Amino acid sequence: MAAAQKKTPIADGWIAAWNSHDAEKVVAIFTTDVLFEDVTFSAVNHGSAELHKFAASIFEAVPDAKFELVSSSVDRGHGNIEWIFSGTDHGLYKTGKRFSVRGVSAIDLRSGKISRELDYYDAASIMRQVGLLPCEKTDSAK
Repeated sequence: MAAAQKKTPIADGWIAAWNSHDAEKVVAIFTTDVLFEDVTFSAVNHGSAELHKFAASIFEAVPDAKFELVSSSVDRGHGNIEWIFSGTDHGLYKTGKRFSVRGVSAIDLRSGKISRELDYYDAASIMRQVGLLPCEKTDSAK
């Protein structure tokens, strides 16, 4: 993969904002009329105030939340940010256990800010890691 596809300024800003654990910094990279949807949990947020509340809830649920950039691509105002989200579950399922999940954000940009974001990741993977679902059996374990 070409280096230009791996990192984009918007992805770097996105990672820094979420890793700051500051809802104000998260909101600052989005347009004021943003549509932000966590598709996995059916959480739809319209505008800065709703996004601020959502970001604050993530930081409360996973106080040690960390996002790692895997790759990103932006072309003509549309793109994606592939990431790994890890941390300790204090409020998602209240297990106190660590998890790590891969995901992707499909984004639209306007005037250098994200105007629309749809996040996709596997909640079952998180649930297996925190002990709420049985681990998947591997071919050798079947």
